[in-house]
Amino acid sequence: MPNHATASNDVLTLQSKRLPLFSRLGAFLLVIGMVIAFFGSQLIGIYIAGKLWLPAVKNSTVGDIFFFGSNDGTVVSASIIISCVLLMALSYLIVRLKSGDMRQYLALKPFSIAVGMGVLGLLLIFMIGSQALTYLLDKSPLVFVDPLYQSVSSVWLLIFAMVIVAPIYEELVFRGILWSAIAEQFAATSYSKQRGTLVASIVTSLIFAIIHLQYGIYEITTIVVLAFIFCYARIKSGSLILPMLLHIINNGVAMWQYLAQVA
Repeated sequence: MPNHATASNDVLTLQSKRLPLFSRLGAFLLVIGMVIAFFGSQLIGIYIAGKLWLPAVKNSTVGDIFFFGSNDGTVVSASIIISCVLLMALSYLIVRLKSGDMRQYLALKPFSIAVGMGVLGLLLIFMIGSQALTYLLDKSPLVFVDPLYQSVSSVWLLIFAMVIVAPIYEELVFRGILWSAIAEQFAATSYSKQRGTLVASIVTSLIFAIIHLQYGIYEITTIVVLAFIFCYARIKSGSLILPMLLHIINNGVAMWQYLAQVA
C-alpha cells in the first residue's frame, strides 16, 4: 500500500475545500437516525432470520421471534449479515442523496503499511493489558456468546458473522459516515480540524460503547478505549480500511480465546 506522508489529514483536507456534506443540524439528525437504524436493522435481521430458521415459527408471535431469535446462534449470525447489507445500503444512499463521493467521504482507500503496523502494535498492547485486567478482575466478557455457540448450526457461520461482518458495518457507521459528518463541522481552520477529529472521536466512541448493551460497565469502559484506538487509526491513516482490519483482528482474537476455553 502507498505511503502517504500526510495521510492523517487527507479526509479533512478534502472536506475543507468544499462545504460540509451535512449541516450541523443535519449531522445531529444523522447521528440520531443512524443509531436508530443500527438497532432497527438488527431487529429486522432477527425477524427475517427468525421467520426462516426458528422451529414452529408459524405459531409464534413477533415477541416470541425476537425473544427466541436473539438467543439462537444461527438466527443471530444471519441477522448480523442482514444488518450489514441494510446499513451499507443506507449509508450509500445517504451519501449519494447528498451528492457526495462514497469512497472519499468514508475514506475507503489504501493506507501506509508503516502506519498500519504502528497502530497494530498499539492494539496489541491494549489487548494484552485488557486480557491481564480481565483475568485479575475475574471477568467473562464473552459469556453472552454461550447460548449462541450452543445453538448455532455451524460455528463457522458464527465466526464469520461476529469476526468479519460485524466489524465491517460497525466501522462503516461509527468511524465512517458518523465520524466524517461530525469532523467536517470543524474543518474551516487547521486548529478546527484537530478539534473536529477529537470531537468526532469522543462522540462516536461513546455511542459505540453504549450500544453494546450485552456488556457490563467494565466491558463498556474497555470498549471506549478500543474505539479510541480505531479512531486514531482512522485519523493517522486517513483510511477507514485500517480500523476495519484492526476491528476484525480484535474480534478474531477474542473469538479464538473463547473457542479455546469451550473446546
